[in-house]
Amino acid sequence: MTYRIAVLRGDGIGPEVTDEALKMLQAVQQRFGHEFCFEEGIVGGASIDALGVPITDDTLALCQDSDAILFGAAGGPRWDDASTDLRPEQALFRLRKELNLFANLRPVRSYPMLDDKSPLRPEIVRGADIIFVRELTGGLYFGQPKKRWETPEGRRAVDSEDYSEQEIARVVRVACELAANRRRNVVSVDKFNALISSRLWRQVATEVSGAYPDIELTHMLADTFAMQLIVRPTQFDVVVTTNMFGDIFTDEAAVLSGSMGMLPSASLSGLPTGRTRGLYEPIHGSAPDITGKGIANPLAAILSSALLLRYSLGLNEEAEAVEQSVMSVLEQGYRTSDIFSEGTTRVSTREMGDLVVGRFAAHKG
Repeated sequence: MTYRIAVLRGDGIGPEVTDEALKMLQAVQQRFGHEFCFEEGIVGGASIDALGVPITDDTLALCQDSDAILFGAAGGPRWDDASTDLRPEQALFRLRKELNLFANLRPVRSYPMLDDKSPLRPEIVRGADIIFVRELTGGLYFGQPKKRWETPEGRRAVDSEDYSEQEIARVVRVACELAANRRRNVVSVDKFNALISSRLWRQVATEVSGAYPDIELTHMLADTFAMQLIVRPTQFDVVVTTNMFGDIFTDEAAVLSGSMGMLPSASLSGLPTGRTRGLYEPIHGSAPDITGKGIANPLAAILSSALLLRYSLGLNEEAEAVEQSVMSVLEQGYRTSDIFSEGTTRVSTREMGDLVVGRFAAHKG
């Protein structure tokens, strides 16, 4: 089959790590006989500089006509201007909303060979394997009213936490579907004791879980979860939560893997049980302090390409082969600067990509 993939390199280290993910996908099509049609679009700060907006209608149309979107990063200090509402990240917000990318999946796992890179003790992180399911198109980031204004007493601003029953139900279904092929446990995180929106969240989550009798659903308050994620992360399997809580907790969970450079993500428009359109990106952001130095870790981008193969193209064998190649290279002791330690071999962004692709090509069985 021919698959159409939109490529949005974005800002900062986005182009650097996306190059390595593309290299991986090109190796996949060669080894397995697929045909991937890659089409480039411009987004983020680069789009603001060139075209005056974070994303154009043409780029949005490209993404709407594609099977999947491979995204690098958006933003950077050169576009940090508090006096304007024009932000590179608005490209992502528009893509999420207009492509209905309502479920953000962020797998977080500990890697035995990287236990020493976590600030937590090895015995705490060892064996951690969690998928976070973050609601992505509702809640505090999209609710109305959302504005700031001047008053005689000074400036004011408001954001609104707003969820419908349907928005909650569909993302909880995604979590339950994922758990059905894992350890059959879902933890729903909310702030039930303080927020009316969380009371609806908990009620709907409980109702939806009734359709999954083999899945154990438990509820946890956000502040308790924040502590338990660090104290005993291995207790969690699939975690589902709101837009803002998901944003915060997935960054906290990065310490389990030792580096944000190891964490991929998928933003889906449907259930993860078949082919569904999605946007795939590493969670590390644009990292302007290391842009152009050739030291960025491309593994999160490469692992994001594996999620693209699995969820949007339905190519599970290919996805597993990519993930196994990443593990093999790590086991051989190769490291980018963010995960380097004494006794391992430091490599550049491009060298790490070449090593993973080489390992992938060498294991054709």
